[in-house]
Amino acid sequence: MKNLIVRTLSGIGFLAVMIGALLWCKFSFAALMLWIMGMMMFEFFRMTMGTSYKFSQMLAILAAVTLFALTFLYKSYDIPGKMVILSIIPIFIVMIDSLYVKDKTEFGKFANLYTAILYIAVPMSLTNLAVFDPHGNYDGLLLLCFFAIIWGSDVGAYLFGCTFGQKYGKKLFPEISPKKSWIGFWGGFAVAIAVAIVLHYTGLLNLNLVKSIALGVVINISGVYGDLIESQWKRHYSVKDSGNSIPGHGGYLDRFDSALTALPMGIIFMEMVDLL
Repeated sequence: MKNLIVRTLSGIGFLAVMIGALLWCKFSFAALMLWIMGMMMFEFFRMTMGTSYKFSQMLAILAAVTLFALTFLYKSYDIPGKMVILSIIPIFIVMIDSLYVKDKTEFGKFANLYTAILYIAVPMSLTNLAVFDPHGNYDGLLLLCFFAIIWGSDVGAYLFGCTFGQKYGKKLFPEISPKKSWIGFWGGFAVAIAVAIVLHYTGLLNLNLVKSIALGVVINISGVYGDLIESQWKRHYSVKDSGNSIPGHGGYLDRFDSALTALPMGIIFMEMVDLL
């Protein structure tokens, strides 16, 4: 009960920050996304690499920031799209830096630098596609709707899983995440669909009912996989939480693991129905 209270209070505070930043302006959006991305990469490196190759870790985060910044400028200020390719330069610098590292006894860990860019930086940079129209006008409402469905799925899965899933039914993926259950999955699925329907009828989500439900399905299922992917990383490295920055929720990677797969899939869905 105490953990639930702490989780709820910290969740409300973080929710307020998220809503405010996404709805305020494009600069608050960019600052929020960059902070979350940087923290997730920091936690990922701490989990997978520890203190090894710290300078290279910073270079990888610089590469991620460059990718996000160039995508932001491309969508908001209409710089030529080909300029985004410049983000490959910091990645090349990471590769070149690996040649000059003297102690190569843990060289295999360098793979985690590139993994973090693909796993974390690319999905976070793609959020720019959800908040800018073709004329560069900013509107964070759609991205907020994506997050609302993700949060609904997470809350539903947590409540149904804790209430019924630990006593009844089968486990969802016991070899990766022993606590996740099918009851929790279906609870999260139902709440995600319900949130999408509410967003439709309140006019916050500019989709018809069928497409709103379809979006809820896509975000829910892809988000569950995102959660499981992070769980597999943590299980491999024998880590319970990626961090402790958010009381009751663990670290930023724990909080946004679902978003790393759900947001790109949501954006792909919107592209497919010609609404981006």
